[in-house]
Amino acid sequence: MSSPTPASPGSGPVLGDEPYPKRWQALAVIAVTVLMIVLDATIVNIALPAVSTDLGITAANQQWIVTAYTLTFGGLLLLGGRIADFWGRKRTYLVGAVGFALASALGGLAANEEMLFAARALQGAFGALLGPASLALITVLFTDAAERAKAFAVYGAIAGGGSAVGLLLGGVLTEYADWRWCFWVNVPVALVAVVAAIRVVPESRAPGDASYDVPGAVLVTVGLASLVYGFTKVAQASQEDPQQNAWTDGTALTFIGVGLLLVAAFVVVEFKVRNPLLPMRLVLDRNRGGAYLTSTLVGAGLIGAFFFLSLYFQEVLGYTPVATGFASLPTTLGVLIAAGAASALVPRIGPKPLMVLGGLLAAGGLFLLSFLDVGTSFWTIPFPGQLLLGLGLGFTFVPLSNLALVGIGVHDAGAASAVLQAVQQIGASIGTALLATLSVGAITAALTDRPATQQDPAAGLEAQVAGYTTAFTWAAVLLLIGALVSAVLIKATKDDLPTDAPVHAG
Repeated sequence: MSSPTPASPGSGPVLGDEPYPKRWQALAVIAVTVLMIVLDATIVNIALPAVSTDLGITAANQQWIVTAYTLTFGGLLLLGGRIADFWGRKRTYLVGAVGFALASALGGLAANEEMLFAARALQGAFGALLGPASLALITVLFTDAAERAKAFAVYGAIAGGGSAVGLLLGGVLTEYADWRWCFWVNVPVALVAVVAAIRVVPESRAPGDASYDVPGAVLVTVGLASLVYGFTKVAQASQEDPQQNAWTDGTALTFIGVGLLLVAAFVVVEFKVRNPLLPMRLVLDRNRGGAYLTSTLVGAGLIGAFFFLSLYFQEVLGYTPVATGFASLPTTLGVLIAAGAASALVPRIGPKPLMVLGGLLAAGGLFLLSFLDVGTSFWTIPFPGQLLLGLGLGFTFVPLSNLALVGIGVHDAGAASAVLQAVQQIGASIGTALLATLSVGAITAALTDRPATQQDPAAGLEAQVAGYTTAFTWAAVLLLIGALVSAVLIKATKDDLPTDAPVHAG
């Protein structure tokens, strides 16, 4: 086994013809930063009340703490994936990690809402570099099918369980330290990862033509950002005026419509340009397209689990932020168990059975959560429901990542990684808007039937629970549809996941 030869003095290792000897150390480093990105999606959620109080952020503007991140992250993902392919995946990874650390430091130092929103937008922009580069590096580092399945098991465990860990860490930091540490905690993590990555992560880039598709980049970046913003406005409108149908909000529909038109124009452009930002062969492949559609539906349904369950624990059961974080850990436990099992099963039975099983288990867990009540004991429904959800996510994410990225070739690793993350992001945005609207509608209907009064104060709490359980029910439906999509569209067997040819440095 030959060691990689540096491309130039000081550039660090590059991938050669043989399996990279330090690939498992590189995976450990990459996993740390992937966890940092996943954590950042939820670690701030529990701190929202404290942040808003400290910086004087109004209820109407509070959603920008989350939206400023998702807009830039979702909008720039595809461009970030192509930058990783052409500029160098390690180089893009390092820039993304350093930039994410600096943006996090700025967020922790925020003196007003404008500074905080700007920091969150920067986090999203650098995350759009860091995310695709991380997943692309995993794809090109592991060429053996069995090893790749294990590597994706690590990624799947992080993607599925990291959100719950973020809730726990956010609760601990908010309650025992300060909300600013929800940002500052990223700084030492990123710096340690960067120092380690320089030594053990190899460089790789796409061979051949590396020209950028500028028109495609503009169309898809603005289009995806417009879509995410439009769906966010729907969710915001449903919360501000429960009596009004949020899906008739003119501003939201305009942004969604413009986003769809720009994305459609992007697709047309990608069929015509010589070196597309998103090669259509990645999406039009039946198995990969099925994996991307399943990922969208899982992203849409998953948001309901963490967002509404966190509200249930705090607002209905009266849990503290830390207790809410601990109460969310059964999902992580389920993910870890299932991801380990899935890594061994994917090379033996193929991706399809596990994806179908995972979707059914996750849907079953969310459906069980739809039976929550005002006085439900944690051990009777929340614990088994979350455990089932975690098992389902673990069995889904590992084969999903493998199927979406295997066999794509080194030239498109970053692009395919970016698509997987982009569809999850779009799915989460759509899911937030859809489930928030359905939840608010159920709460309004419950209060209409039984208004909360001084004589009947419990009516308000029960109406909230009706909203949450409605969201869980529809989230279960989305995951069930995802399982059906996997069953119908995905035809790949274990024999279709061969060992890839050796990867050459560009």
